[in-house]
Amino acid sequence: MSAGLCGAVLAAALTAAPAQAAPSTEGPAWGLKPTGTDARFRGLAAVSRSTAWVAGSRGTVLRTPDGGRTWRNVSPAGAGELEFRDVEAFDGRRAVVLAIGEGEASRIFRTDDGGASWTESFRNTDPRAFYDCVTFFDRRHGLAVSDPVDGRYRVLSTADGGRTWEVLPDTGMPAALPGEAAFAASGQCLVSSGPEDVWLATGGGATARVLHSSDRGLNWTVAASTVPAGDPARGVFALAFRDRAHGIAVGGDYRTGQPSPRAAAVSRDGGRTWRQAHTPPPAYRSGVTWLPHSRSAALAVGPTGTDLTTDGGRTWRTVDTGSYDTVDCAADRGCWAAGEKGRVARLER
Repeated sequence: MSAGLCGAVLAAALTAAPAQAAPSTEGPAWGLKPTGTDARFRGLAAVSRSTAWVAGSRGTVLRTPDGGRTWRNVSPAGAGELEFRDVEAFDGRRAVVLAIGEGEASRIFRTDDGGASWTESFRNTDPRAFYDCVTFFDRRHGLAVSDPVDGRYRVLSTADGGRTWEVLPDTGMPAALPGEAAFAASGQCLVSSGPEDVWLATGGGATARVLHSSDRGLNWTVAASTVPAGDPARGVFALAFRDRAHGIAVGGDYRTGQPSPRAAAVSRDGGRTWRQAHTPPPAYRSGVTWLPHSRSAALAVGPTGTDLTTDGGRTWRTVDTGSYDTVDCAADRGCWAAGEKGRVARLER
């Protein structure tokens, strides 16, 4: 089976396989790509089968130009105290990374030379804000989101590829629930599809919700998901939309050993309504991505394994038990996963 197996072919090959908790010996398989570090990578950007960026703890940013055979440490100078949780890459030279935390710990950096140099383009000065995720609609327009400030999520906007940022007005943002927040677990709490649609995943409050904007973050609607919520550790952790209608939400309870029933949901109407997965992943999942060029196949990852769906998120089965926090696929069918102890892998079949 070729290394660049198309998601549609993969789906057809696996449709007849029953859902199960034990890992399958068929289907997708990760190939580990040693990074030489023990940093935890929750930020991941798949540019292609050959090029990927990862960002994580202790201000670490790595880039591979050769399919993971070698990794270049391109961490911003002086960032060793920062926690990077998201990276968005436009190609092998241009990328934006987000550091999380209260007050000035939340920062955004941009590089135009493959990480040889970085420019700090945003530093949060409000001690009440805590930025979680960033997403881009195209090479110029993007958003970043903070946990609620004064009862509403705060959204940053850029129109120049992340070189400058401004806070959007919150008049079109619904009120947050008590205790509600976004999770900076995989860089996928804020995701976009097309030129203007963006979705925000939440948890921690009484209900795990998904917010949607069709005008690049100016006005938002909100819908309850079927994923259980609760303070402080339960809710929707990651979203993936293959177009402006079809979405998958995954999450659960990130605490080790805690059950995570109903850990996945699907939407076919742009996030206006959500349905519980018939056979969800067996445990908490923090990352999710659609397989390229497929209308029905997707992968979800978490500390206890990787799950595959071939029916658009309705049923899932475990195909790997390795620990990963985030997953992403490029248009050329290059799929990558990253997580704790420097783990990075590429989908080899």
